[in-house]
Amino acid sequence: MAYILDNLAQSYIVLGLILLTIEVTVFGFSTFVLFFVGIATIITGGLIAADLVPATVLASLLTTAVVSLLVALVSWRPLKSFQNDVEVTKVDNDMVGHRFFLSEDLSVGQTVSHRYSGIDWQLQAKQNLAQGTEVNIVEVKVGILVIAKVADES
Repeated sequence: MAYILDNLAQSYIVLGLILLTIEVTVFGFSTFVLFFVGIATIITGGLIAADLVPATVLASLLTTAVVSLLVALVSWRPLKSFQNDVEVTKVDNDMVGHRFFLSEDLSVGQTVSHRYSGIDWQLQAKQNLAQGTEVNIVEVKVGILVIAKVADES
C-alpha cells in the first residue's frame, strides 16, 4: 500500500488503463461507466504528476469524481450516438432455397404451419398458392418462412 501511495500518479494512470481495458474487452464498450472513470483516473494521474493536484488520497478521489462527471457530461451524447449507429445486414441462411410441396392452400396475408427440421414454422407467401404446389424458401424471419412458387424448369 505504501508503494501505491508513494507513486500515486503512476498508480492512477495504470488503474485508468486497466479500467479502459476492462470496458473494451469485457463489456464491449456497452457501458460507459468504466470508460468515464478510466479516463478520469488517467487525467487525475497526469494532474498529480504535474503537481496541479496534491498527491493525497482524498484530493485524488475528489479530482477523479469531478473529472468523471465532466467527461460524462461532455462525451455522453457523442458516445450514445456512436453506440446506436448499428448497420443492419440481412443474414444469409442455409434454409433459403429449400424446396418442398405445399400441404395446404396459402393465401396472401395468411399463414399456414409447416414442420421443417423439427420446428413448426409459419409460412407466408406474396401470391396465392394451391395445395401441392412446389415452393422454395426465399426469406427466413423469426418463426416465419417466406415462400414462393418454384419456376417451371422446362
